[in-house]
Amino acid sequence: MKYDYDLFVIGAGSGGVRASRIASQLGAKVAVAEDLYLGGTCVNVGCVPKKLFVYASEFSQAYRAAQGFGWSEVKPTFDWATLRDNKTHEIERLNGVYDNILTKAGVEVLHGRATIVDAHTINLTDTRDNSVKQFSAERILLATGGWPRKPGFPGAEHVMTSNDVFFLDNFPKRVLVQGGGYIAVEFAGIFNGLECDTELLYRGPLFLRGFDQQVRDFVAQELTSSGVTLSFNTDIEKIDKQEDGSLKVTLNTGEIREVDAVFSAIGRSPKVQGLGLENTQVAMKKSGHIEVNDNFQTAEPSIYALGDVVGRKELTPVALAEGMALANHLYSGKDIALDYNNIATAVFCQPNIGTVGYSEEEAAQAGLNCEIYSSEFKAMKNTLSGDPGRTLMKLVVDADSKKVVGAHMVGPDAGEIIQGFAVAIKAGATKEDFDNTVGVHPTAAEEFVTMRQVARVNPADDA
Repeated sequence: MKYDYDLFVIGAGSGGVRASRIASQLGAKVAVAEDLYLGGTCVNVGCVPKKLFVYASEFSQAYRAAQGFGWSEVKPTFDWATLRDNKTHEIERLNGVYDNILTKAGVEVLHGRATIVDAHTINLTDTRDNSVKQFSAERILLATGGWPRKPGFPGAEHVMTSNDVFFLDNFPKRVLVQGGGYIAVEFAGIFNGLECDTELLYRGPLFLRGFDQQVRDFVAQELTSSGVTLSFNTDIEKIDKQEDGSLKVTLNTGEIREVDAVFSAIGRSPKVQGLGLENTQVAMKKSGHIEVNDNFQTAEPSIYALGDVVGRKELTPVALAEGMALANHLYSGKDIALDYNNIATAVFCQPNIGTVGYSEEEAAQAGLNCEIYSSEFKAMKNTLSGDPGRTLMKLVVDADSKKVVGAHMVGPDAGEIIQGFAVAIKAGATKEDFDNTVGVHPTAAEEFVTMRQVARVNPADDA
């Protein structure tokens, strides 16, 4: 049977764009359908605009620190509209870059909502005129990503999510951040840095579940020191909007907060609604993610899925790697051999977190007897500025093989610094390799190769 396309991709985010481009360059006839924005969550309402906001929010602390370096005090003012609109212009530029990348690669870009009719047929509702066209494809790839979850308490319609925060008409002076994941922690730092009175609420005893415990404790201390109010074992019962537009928030503790905005970051769900999966044999996990095999193939042989919608490692670089691997597998016969171990990641809270490999707790659970090296210190930059911020660096070493199996940092530029050490850990470097490496002085990063004293020994978890 002759199809309109060899590969029809639904979703032009990181994974979908990469898979489309590589498949087309390998000779496949490819179309990609997108009903919102090219580049997906990361480019439009995720990693990129968030990082731009982080840069903006860091200025207030840099300004305060400048006096220690001899700069005269001149009180700056923050204009939200300028930041918001400049961000939007940059995102629009990137949308054009993605369109250009796909077009140059020979991919047909379709602006519309795609719905699967059967294993080889897709209906596309054009977002411009609502006309419907039908296409056939030998293979269909689902790369639709995730979507912020909304809370269910009374008044939840008044909260904003990460889809909304980048487009606010007015910037709040008082905000409650709900959630304990990296998005909540990052935006607590952003709001605080932009001089908003900020409180983070989390229903658990401590945020950033799944990260190294020492890292979590340290970040909590540093965020508190920076001016963010942290309220753990606390959640929202209801929100009432007041006549003046402010929000009256009732907490599960019985306390009341009056704020200008509530930012909710309680998790993300796979974006599968309305895709027409009921017309196929595609199977779903209990979590709502699409079930795939090692080759990203669903239970419907002609349909594949990757990225956040399958719920493996929900990170942009992972989706990119998956997209490239799948395209090479389908159109050049290469085996898919992705390794999800030792993937470095960063949390752009303030201070930043950079991490790769095992946490101390994970190493013990994996049956490793570990030696822990750690160092807390005030960075050189803060000695003159008076900035109270401190830095944490930590290595987790397998006591038997002497391999470094985990590295963690909390401090300025942690994401940049951890990248290089991720290469070393991926390559199997030992603690002796670290010790034999001459550090770059004076830098914070050199601490990773100068830690000699074992802070503690953490035995394997027998349980």
